Amino acid sequence: MKATLRHAVKTLLMVVAVTLSLAVQAERKLLDQVVTIVDNDVILQTQLETRINTITERLSAQGTGLPPRQILEQRVLDQLITESIQLQMAEKMGIRISDNELNETMANIAERNGMTLAQFEQQLSAEGVSYRQAREQIRNEMLTSRVQQRQVGNRVRVTDREVTNYLQAQEARGGNDAEYRLAYIFIEVDNPASDASVSAARDKAENLRQQIANGRDFREVAVAESDASNALEGGDMGWRAESQLPSLVAPIVPELTVGEPSRVLENNSGFHLVMVMDKRGGEQKQVIQQHKVRHILIRPSEAVTEMQAEAKIRELYLQLTNGADFSELAREHSDDPVSGSDGGSLGWVSRGQMVPAFERAMLEADIGQLKGPVRSQFGWHILQVQERRQKDISGEVKQSEARQAIYRRKFDTELQNWLREIRDEAFVEFKGEYVRDEASEGESANS
Repeated sequence: MKATLRHAVKTLLMVVAVTLSLAVQAERKLLDQVVTIVDNDVILQTQLETRINTITERLSAQGTGLPPRQILEQRVLDQLITESIQLQMAEKMGIRISDNELNETMANIAERNGMTLAQFEQQLSAEGVSYRQAREQIRNEMLTSRVQQRQVGNRVRVTDREVTNYLQAQEARGGNDAEYRLAYIFIEVDNPASDASVSAARDKAENLRQQIANGRDFREVAVAESDASNALEGGDMGWRAESQLPSLVAPIVPELTVGEPSRVLENNSGFHLVMVMDKRGGEQKQVIQQHKVRHILIRPSEAVTEMQAEAKIRELYLQLTNGADFSELAREHSDDPVSGSDGGSLGWVSRGQMVPAFERAMLEADIGQLKGPVRSQFGWHILQVQERRQKDISGEVKQSEARQAIYRRKFDTELQNWLREIRDEAFVEFKGEYVRDEASEGESANS
């Protein structure tokens, strides 16, 4: 009798264990369900939940209020869709991020935050993010940045006349050395040709401004409502010197008090709000170190893979070490047409003018030393610092800052247009509870 009872209990426990195992497997399967199909990719429930948790923790740490779960879920899913489209473009274009480059980037991020790599990993773990997840997210951000630079950067041109007009306008305003920490909200007009669409966007922007004036947190509104690419960062634009303010907001930012929303601003792309989150005095250095530098650039493209570009730059480096003439190789092989036609010369370069990877190599190089290959967002470089000097370049600095400010403003505008274009052209199908009315429209538009 006891043996029979023990057998019955054992059998029951096995049935319970199998049932629980099946339930756990079913739950895991449910968590990994497809929520959206994006061209040749899918977005899973786990991806969506992980991204929502990361953004929620970051915004909470900043003290930024969160929108309702449904709105946050929708905006994060939209972000993942746009990211997926760009990552698929990067794959087709042959853009790659090597492990060495990614490791260097992670180390730089840790250093900027005053940590060792081990401490950075511990900090991520404390925030519920694995180091592997963080690496992949940084890799994806680097890939999308390079896609954007290649696709959007070619659309942007800054003329000398625009720089002159910018500096004249700044002088007329009595520009100073102040710096501003800005946050930004953008309300896009769905159909610029429709008066009703323009009016609806204007009314929405005015209503949001009133809510902020009545005490609603600006960054919370940005997360929930802004159509800008930095919406899920609370609209944070970082610190900007007055000379670097976008032209749309440059006339009004110096007049705003900290925490005061601007009036609603309008341009061809839509309606805008800006707020000064903080302000500090700035000092503009007049005497700085400059580097006379030249380089050879090999840029990956649709016709040249990342591996082929790297192989070519290494072959050119070997030729240079064997005595080949730098200027001749630059004229013959460099994918930077402007400097290439001048033997690779970039002229006199100041700190902050070049992309980080290039600048680090430039600062580390001894005069006359070949440095490379160096990978930047533009491609593979060999560089050589020919001279160094100390010079008062306040006028050149102002021109450079003006050109960068104009370029950034134009790039941001073109980026918004381009992101909208690629989203409209992509096949996007929502699944299950995530099905939207716009899904059928997107399918018919892409059929």
